[in-house]
Amino acid sequence: MTPQGLLSLCNVTTGKLDSNAAVEGGAYPFFTCAPQTLAINTYAFDTEAVLLAGNNASGVFPVNYFNGKFNAYQRTYVLESKDTDVLDNRFLFFALQLQLKLLQNLSTGAATKFLTLGIMKEIQVPAVSIVDQRKIVGILSAYDNLITANQRRIQLLEESARLLYREWFVKLRFPGHETVPVVDGVPEGWDIPKLAEIVDVNTSAISAKNHPELIRYIDISSVETGEIGDVDEVSFDEAPGRARRRVQHGDVIWSCVRPNRRSYALIWEPEDNLIVSTGFAVLTARAVTFSYLYFTSTTDDFVSYLTSVATGAAYPAVTAKDFEKAPILLPDKETLEAFDRIVLPMLEQIETIKRHTKQLRQARYLLLPRLMSGALDVSRFTLPKEVVP
Repeated sequence: MTPQGLLSLCNVTTGKLDSNAAVEGGAYPFFTCAPQTLAINTYAFDTEAVLLAGNNASGVFPVNYFNGKFNAYQRTYVLESKDTDVLDNRFLFFALQLQLKLLQNLSTGAATKFLTLGIMKEIQVPAVSIVDQRKIVGILSAYDNLITANQRRIQLLEESARLLYREWFVKLRFPGHETVPVVDGVPEGWDIPKLAEIVDVNTSAISAKNHPELIRYIDISSVETGEIGDVDEVSFDEAPGRARRRVQHGDVIWSCVRPNRRSYALIWEPEDNLIVSTGFAVLTARAVTFSYLYFTSTTDDFVSYLTSVATGAAYPAVTAKDFEKAPILLPDKETLEAFDRIVLPMLEQIETIKRHTKQLRQARYLLLPRLMSGALDVSRFTLPKEVVP
């Protein structure tokens, strides 16, 4: 069967709104050209569709599937199958994921890359029977559902740890608080030092004379809130000049650019050649547990502090000195250790789930082209199972 052109199979329209129409906590999904789905309080669509970003600075065009009420940015394409007995919308969603590199290559523009309808005409959809389309959708959706379930479990674990942090260190209802005097808002035996007194910042780096030949590199763009995405493996000679900072288990990395975006992550059992960008501040616990460091350096108050001291209009940024000057609540040793005994197992479980999720993503990545090409017999495929750590 010959592949068919995308526009011959789909109705194509776009949203009508500016991206600044987003409303935090809005009632409906708002699809823009950003990787994250935003929210809004009005909807313009009530349908099953595939959403494809029409512009992006780096030429990486997010694609999403949704069924229900939503809204869309004016440069977001809304694709709907003309006949769902010929093309399943969910199959289209998976098929387009294989075309993203081609779309990047075909996109036009210098500072910002654009997708035009002329470019969309170049996209071909694999010719697969509707029966096999739905089998393929079932297989890939099983992976996506497990990944989503894992992400929700991670979210619940982190929320539980943060609730405990707020109970003990914001509301000051820590074990034994009833008998501890509080002076000027600080329990007796506690302190509020500067971060530099209890944490080391940017303590270790590689150099031209002291470096691994092959490095695994984390750039700022790879880190979102609490998450490390792609890790590039390159030789030292080919690595960017900013690939310099060493990290160790328990370090917290914080992007120095636009701290309001909360681009931070906890480093967990890194390989010796894991290197991060100099665009990060690397925080290493010295007089506190790393579990406490992670949660205290990622609170709303800490983010507000960083945002308030950031300089620069287009790219507000903070420095290592700004981190070092941050005021930090320092509990007594007994309370720190009690918090760590409860929270560390949660962090361990989060990391186990993250590893499982990574394995699912890798398996799905390998499966997608083979399923679309017909290289795998979908009738004999075994679906993945949930792993409970």
